[in-house]
Amino acid sequence: MKNVSEYQTICVMGLGYIGLPTASLLATKGFSVTGIDVSQKVVDTINKGEIHIVEPDLDILVKSAVHSGNLTASLEPVEADVFIIAVPTPFKDGGPDHISGKKPDLSYIEAATKKISPYVKPGNLVILESTSPVGTTDEVVSAILKEDGHAVGEDVYVAHCPERVLPGRILIELVENDRVVGGINESSTAITVEFYERFVRGAVLATTAKTAEMVKLTENSSRDVQIAFANELSMICEGEYIDTWEVIELSNRHPRVNILQPGPGVGGHCIAVDPWFIVDRSPECSNLIRTAREVNDSKPEWVIERVRKCADKFKNPIIACLGLAFKADVDDLRESPACDIVTELSKLYSGQLLVCEPNLKEHHNFDLVSLDYAVKKADIVLLLVDHKSFKSCKAADLVEKIVIDTRGIIK
Repeated sequence: MKNVSEYQTICVMGLGYIGLPTASLLATKGFSVTGIDVSQKVVDTINKGEIHIVEPDLDILVKSAVHSGNLTASLEPVEADVFIIAVPTPFKDGGPDHISGKKPDLSYIEAATKKISPYVKPGNLVILESTSPVGTTDEVVSAILKEDGHAVGEDVYVAHCPERVLPGRILIELVENDRVVGGINESSTAITVEFYERFVRGAVLATTAKTAEMVKLTENSSRDVQIAFANELSMICEGEYIDTWEVIELSNRHPRVNILQPGPGVGGHCIAVDPWFIVDRSPECSNLIRTAREVNDSKPEWVIERVRKCADKFKNPIIACLGLAFKADVDDLRESPACDIVTELSKLYSGQLLVCEPNLKEHHNFDLVSLDYAVKKADIVLLLVDHKSFKSCKAADLVEKIVIDTRGIIK
């Protein structure tokens, strides 16, 4: 079996919200890292020591990694000791007969694996970090490498190690969080555990590839179910003219109750997507998981209906929409319910929306304005994301406005 201490060169496929932090972290740990992306603009940006996404301290890390010579970006893979696949795994239309209509799209993983295959040599380690349906590591990554003649499991090691980080804390959690590692066989697991132990301070926990895949899906599906309870509760409380956040605060004083906070839906590439991977593979056993997804997916329409009822009170209402990101203090719009809500409202109230997203310089669909301007001009203030800068909004300053606060931060 390969001596892990000899691994010095790394090729990271995908330079997005996981790939770039991972690549830059490894580069600052002394590895020679080549990051691969399909976008020439992304490659050029990184090679200048700059970043194309918002994440605390990432700009400093990337600049340091690039200037040290340990991190370069490219459109094409290179030979390496370790290949890390960190590409998107969205879903696609499953057709009218599919149980949810949403089927996992593994084309990015397939493409990345096919692209690195000519560069994989005996003794190399291939790690799938992308969150994936159960079976993907073996049935997609390993299968493609085997088809290309690699002795997978013998002298080419393959494993899954799902990322478990929170946007806004990625650089901290990449190092501090426990990691779950599952190889396609025992030797793949062992060598991957040793690799992560070189730079992870948290525990590196060994299991099988399928179990590691299921662990990540379970974590996010559990969160989704809990959020669905909070979102459903908020809709019930609204109908009874009860303050949802007071109900949750007081309920959580019980020693065995911990209700999460509701919002305008659920976004991000993980929690809003991963439960469907379970539903797709085990439709007959995932009723609760599917129902929770449906509750959370229905929340944006409920918010839109609230806005419509308030807007009916005005002839030409001006609506301030505060936030587009899927969570606070990031620029990530993937599966963002806030973005979906604003998009739908723009169709209903063309020319009447003032959109504020402090973490974006521009947006391809909306002209962005400042918080002060949006609030000052608006008849209706719709708060969709609990960005820190929005917490300066005080109820006393908005007495002449109709306020719809989906995050419960305006006091």
